[in-house]
Order: sequence, then structure tokens, then C-alpha cells
Amino acid sequence: MKIAICQLPNELSHDGLDWKRFVRRIERAQPDVTVLNEIPFGPWISREPAFDEYLAAESIEAHAAALPVLHDLPGAVIASRPVRNRDRLANEGFLLAGGSYRAVHHKQYFPQEPGFFEAAWFGSGRAGFETFDHAGVRFGMLLCTEIMFNEWARHYRRRGAQVIVLPRASGTSTAAWHTAARMAAIVSGCYVLSSNRVSTHLDDEPLFGGVGFAYSPTGDLLQETSDGLPLAVVEIDLDLVKRAQRGYPCYVRELGDDLKAGTPHLSSAFDTLTI
Repeated sequence: MKIAICQLPNELSHDGLDWKRFVRRIERAQPDVTVLNEIPFGPWISREPAFDEYLAAESIEAHAAALPVLHDLPGAVIASRPVRNRDRLANEGFLLAGGSYRAVHHKQYFPQEPGFFEAAWFGSGRAGFETFDHAGVRFGMLLCTEIMFNEWARHYRRRGAQVIVLPRASGTSTAAWHTAARMAAIVSGCYVLSSNRVSTHLDDEPLFGGVGFAYSPTGDLLQETSDGLPLAVVEIDLDLVKRAQRGYPCYVRELGDDLKAGTPHLSSAFDTLTI
């Protein structure tokens, strides 16, 4: 399976020149799956500190209008979009494949700081971190900030995931994102594939940094997007996933898990160590 990652311009429109250029790149690359960035179309509404019904409706409409052109892309598409969630929004991760839309995840972790007042705008309409399958590959999704909580990468490995997709809308400092993604790959034995927004104007608020990236199941950086390479494609090797998930540190069990299961020799060892 070939999966494309990208960086897409801030304030993207589904009928604008930037999108048409992107479509031409996808048509040349012919990936099986394309991972877009988090909430890719229209303005970044959570830069505003308080929820605004007009801006919320505008963002919902921008993404609803884009769905038909996403269906027209070759292969499947993975991204997120805003949907109604009681008096706020939910950030809904989705898979578009074979003409069908499937909601696969709702973002659970929300920052609240200048440029990213997401807690004021979003809640979750559905709990949990569930895997989803497409074309013989099992995926897990983490939306932006969620990558900072590595327990969910390990959770996805336990659920049989082979690829973790990471749509982002993050700033110009990339070191922490690379570290978190690399650790997620190492502890899960999964590919970790991320796309991001990128600002085209220096006065954007917030300033988005681009740099989509792909990490192997062993934590090696495979691809990284840039202004000169806004689209990159990774070939998924499921045998590499199997080897990584059988190796260190993926095979290591938590002592607490064995104690809960009542493993006698580990319980005795624990008792000895803690006396």
C-alpha cells in the first residue's frame, strides 16, 4: 500500500488554485491512501478565544462543500472535519473510500492557548480510540495534540494497528512533534504518518509550520515534506510491522497486566521486591 502525506496551505479552498495543484500531484503519484492535515479547509477557527456560531457554521460548510472533490481523488482519503456536537463542535476523523464516508475518531485532547483555543470550540461526540480497516491494513488515528500521549500508540498496537495516521495543525516548532511521533512508532511498531497545515503569509495567526512526516515502525524518519516537496509517498511494509511488534520494546509486558491476570511467579517476584 502507498500512502501519501502532505502539507497544505492555510485557508485552503476546495475550488482554489492551491487545491487544483494538489490534485495534480495526487493524480501523478496515485497513492492508495492520502492523509490530509487536521481540518484542512477554510479558516482556523479556534484561533478565536471564544466559540462563535457564525465561524463554526462557516467551517462546517467549507468542509461539507469539499467532500465531493475528496471523493474524486484517486484512492482513499483520511482527514478530519468539524461537525456539530451539542453547543460546540467535534473534530471528527474520517475515512473516505469507495464512495463512502466513515467517521473513525473524535479528538479527545484539546489545547487552550493563543492560536489554539480548541477547548472553547470542541468537545467529543464519541469516546475512545478505535482502529479501522482499509484494504487489508489496520489503522489508528491520533489528531494533532493526541500524539503527545504515547499510551494511545501502545493501545493501538494492542488492537492490531499497523499504521497510525496523524493529521495536524501545528506551529513552526517541530522538534516535539518529531520526538512524539518517533516514540509513538517505536512503542507501537506502527508506521506513523502525519500531514500539516502550512502558512503562506508571515502575518498568519497562528503561524503553521508544515512539515508532514513519516516514521517507520522502528522509529526511522522516512519522509518529510517541505515547500519544495509538499507531497511525499511512503510504501507500507507489513512484514516490517510484524518484526517491529515482535521486537523490543513492543514485546515487553507491563507487570501490572500480569498481576491482574494472576500470573503466580510474577506475583511472587513482585511481593519479594516490595517487602
